[in-house]
Amino acid sequence: MKKAIYYWIIAIIITLTAAVYQRLTGPSHPKRLSFYYSEIKYKVRLPRNHESTSFCPVELKIDNEQINAKIYYKKYPSNDEWTINDFAKQGNKLIAEISKQPPAGKILYVVKLFDKNNNILLESGDVVIRFKGEVPRWALLPHIFFMFFAMLLSNLTGLLAVGKRSSFRLYTNLTFILLLIGGMILGPVVQKYAFGEFWTGVPFGWDLTDNKTLIGFIAWLVAVIVNWKKERPVYSIVAAIILLVIYSVPHSMFGSELDYSTGTIGQG
Repeated sequence: MKKAIYYWIIAIIITLTAAVYQRLTGPSHPKRLSFYYSEIKYKVRLPRNHESTSFCPVELKIDNEQINAKIYYKKYPSNDEWTINDFAKQGNKLIAEISKQPPAGKILYVVKLFDKNNNILLESGDVVIRFKGEVPRWALLPHIFFMFFAMLLSNLTGLLAVGKRSSFRLYTNLTFILLLIGGMILGPVVQKYAFGEFWTGVPFGWDLTDNKTLIGFIAWLVAVIVNWKKERPVYSIVAAIILLVIYSVPHSMFGSELDYSTGTIGQG
């Protein structure tokens, strides 16, 4: 019993570490920057993900009348001219807005901050924000729940298989069921609401998120089949390693992208 607890603890640590890494390195995570002015450190967060139902606010928590900012943006990818707007002062923030885009539409923008003499204090560099359709909670929350616990049980199963615990076969089946529900059933539903297509992976496209899910699903399907009548722990170990590697790849990387010239959605 005590050994089982250790397996669970290690699996939880691995899962949480991978989840945090994936979250912080993903292209939808806000870009974080900082700068000093008059010996005060200011931090800014620039959004890279927003729903297509509204304009996207870019808020800079800077309460200093001597600092102003401009935003430069255009559709991405495109050869459009830059739209340039000033940030407006609202309370203790500087706020600008990026025009809303259809699902999978992207905007390339740059933020520049200036002092009272128009000296540049900070230039953000290129930031790409992707818009998505509104995903209802009834689809999104179960998707997240099943995918997280599929990953947790995957890590647990791999550890149990390494430890030659016979219970790994039970958890192999449970992992597969959770991955089936979260990735292959609810995943396409979320994709449909967010970007207008149920599936943009193989054989219809090269969307990395969909293809990662497919690879993980196939790996665990093989593990279930070969362990059905006889214990073959190596297959569950391999499946767990594959899903861990897949899970560690930043979420939404090379995801759906609207081609403004054709109006079609492809891979970014």
